[in-house]
Amino acid sequence: MKPIISVIIPVFNGEHYLAEAIESVLSQKGFSLDIIVVDDGSTDRTSQIVQEYIPSLRYFFQDNAGSGAARNKGIKEARGDFFSFLDADDIWLSNKLDIQIQAFLADAELEAVFGHVKQFFSPELDEEFKSRFFCAPEALPGCLPATMLIKRDAFFRVGLFDENWRVGEEVAWILRARELHMKTIMLTDLTYMRRLHKNNKGIVSRPFINDRVKIIKAHLDAKRKK
Repeated sequence: MKPIISVIIPVFNGEHYLAEAIESVLSQKGFSLDIIVVDDGSTDRTSQIVQEYIPSLRYFFQDNAGSGAARNKGIKEARGDFFSFLDADDIWLSNKLDIQIQAFLADAELEAVFGHVKQFFSPELDEEFKSRFFCAPEALPGCLPATMLIKRDAFFRVGLFDENWRVGEEVAWILRARELHMKTIMLTDLTYMRRLHKNNKGIVSRPFINDRVKIIKAHLDAKRKK
């Protein structure tokens, strides 16, 4: 019996890139996929795009509450033995799940498997915009939800994403996971392509960008008090 893998895709006004993200999940052949799209209050054509993929996925709508809340909604609906995540503007490599499942088969004690990430400029961007941002040419280790495949029980050992942060909730989750000394592995394989575009959360949510620093400080403060 192949394991069921729940793939949770939070989306907010993702009409331009959502279909490509979904297609990259559907390209993962040989698995029982439980694909969940959680619409975090979109006002564009996101819902119409998702409808084209039903019944290959399940769709949930909620009032805008942030990506942490959207991920948590997907987790509560998930049926899988494993969890994985993808942002609605990004892309998985077609062999992502295959190489990660192979890692679990090689070591039954593993709790989570990560892979490398490479950034790319979205094709519609002009040179002026691209000149203002650095796009690393090489693949880098990605300790991120979008590169991660994690056992269901291991995820709940860490707990849900913190919904108090508008930016950086994934940082808080990774820090908590490290505190538990989970058994993980970082594959050298490229698994995930992160799109740089004009509506990246780090750009449009710039007033909240210091949240990541605040998260790390709060985590360190809590450790000192133990």
